[in-house]
Amino acid sequence: MDDDTVELPKIKPRARHARHRHATPNRHRVRRAAKIAMRVLVSTAALAVLSGTGFAWSAMTEFDNGFTHTDAIGKDAPRSLGGDLNILLIGLDTRKDLDGKDLPKEILDQLHAGDGENGGYNANSLILLHIPADMHKIVAFSIPRDDYVAVSGIPGYDHAKIKEAYGLKKAATETKLENSGQKDKVALERAGREAGRASIVQTVRNLVGVPIDRFAEISLVGFYDVADKLGGVDVCLNHAVDDTYYSGAVFPAGPQHLDAANALSFVRQRHGLENGDLDRTHRQQAFLTSVAKSLKETGTLTNIGKLSGLRDVAHRDIVLSDGWDLLDFARDLGSAGSISVEFRTLPVLRYDNIDGQDVNIVDPAAIKKEVRAAFGIEAAPTTPVHTPTSIVDVQNASGYPGRAAQLSKALTKRGYPQGTVGNGTRTDGATTAITYGFGAETDAAQLADTLGLTATASPNVEAGHITIVIGSDFTMPAELTPTSSATPTTTTTSAQPAPDSGKPVATTIGSSVPCVN
Repeated sequence: MDDDTVELPKIKPRARHARHRHATPNRHRVRRAAKIAMRVLVSTAALAVLSGTGFAWSAMTEFDNGFTHTDAIGKDAPRSLGGDLNILLIGLDTRKDLDGKDLPKEILDQLHAGDGENGGYNANSLILLHIPADMHKIVAFSIPRDDYVAVSGIPGYDHAKIKEAYGLKKAATETKLENSGQKDKVALERAGREAGRASIVQTVRNLVGVPIDRFAEISLVGFYDVADKLGGVDVCLNHAVDDTYYSGAVFPAGPQHLDAANALSFVRQRHGLENGDLDRTHRQQAFLTSVAKSLKETGTLTNIGKLSGLRDVAHRDIVLSDGWDLLDFARDLGSAGSISVEFRTLPVLRYDNIDGQDVNIVDPAAIKKEVRAAFGIEAAPTTPVHTPTSIVDVQNASGYPGRAAQLSKALTKRGYPQGTVGNGTRTDGATTAITYGFGAETDAAQLADTLGLTATASPNVEAGHITIVIGSDFTMPAELTPTSSATPTTTTTSAQPAPDSGKPVATTIGSSVPCVN
């Protein structure tokens, strides 16, 4: 045994595993423990560090106590049923630590990402991980950061890029606290980030239509630190790239090994790629696969020196949701044996420009259906379960003629009583919204689910009525569009490439790294 290699401590099995207590020699148990921890490292650098080190250091109570924890999910939030587990993992594009202080200059220089004023608090990496109760297949959905989605609880916004749900809420919360007299910068930072985490969880949950049971946040420097502790990562590129000015990514085509700084450039690049941010989501998936492969091949989980480094990185760079028992999590995954993993990217309908921002237009209803199908959740019925009685008024504020009449006609065919149809006024706003009056809550919720939106009660809407204001972001759900109908009018120009989310990538934990653009 090498001097810096130690056996992991024995871990007493839980009661349901008691029948195996005397079946395996200690050295086999140690190997099995490492394998179990390895299987936890499935989709993100954050998850790799968390579960791997969490299991190996399970005998040390200070390990779990060293994390910053968050109540971002909320105690009353919906939960998955039947033992399924959905985990939201975000990579936060900030150059500051958890107290809001700038990272050291020597670290910022390595990141090739500007100083503490760059980046803001965007959630530039978003991955929704589904682990089914039967452990048959793990599904990981990357969520493109520029998806233009509905948001709530953010003053002045009802839609935004999904990456901005964190930073906008953080800024609004800090402003409110400052106005009430709070001057402590660290307290403001912590309160703002906690509000930001809750906002991004709620926004993603509303978009995908499934519960979120666990949450993990890793900072930009966390990706660097993980790659650094592992001695770099292996990647493979379909084409040579030169993004000197932006991310610093300058790599030849083919398989190659990158140090930590170049690994971060690899996952950050979006300029010069065939599909921009959509290709970057594939880069992130490849990076995560490489991290898991490296941990498996280098024996990091049984090397006390390397393991200590990963533990310190986890404590410094990662925030976990309350109640996440890493030991139980690792054991449950490990009991399933070898697990296949499928990486997917949420679909984008088209590119557009709203209020001067380049955004991804998505179909929330179609996204909900795709996610539920991939997660094995029973699809919502195509016709209303509850026979609607509320009158639906539709106003068109999108700037594209005919949309109100088209939607009203489609909803009438679905059984919704038709109300007034016309053009919206300036006060209606330019984003799609559903509001309802007294007595129309059930119908409004059902209609909102069909349209992939969230319904809001309003005293300005007549009792028994639902008002839909169609904004420039509106996309007719596929289920409401006849197959023979023409493609809806968009503002996409012919010069823009068609969005390509790519095909699902099937792999297994620790397998070879896929080649990407």
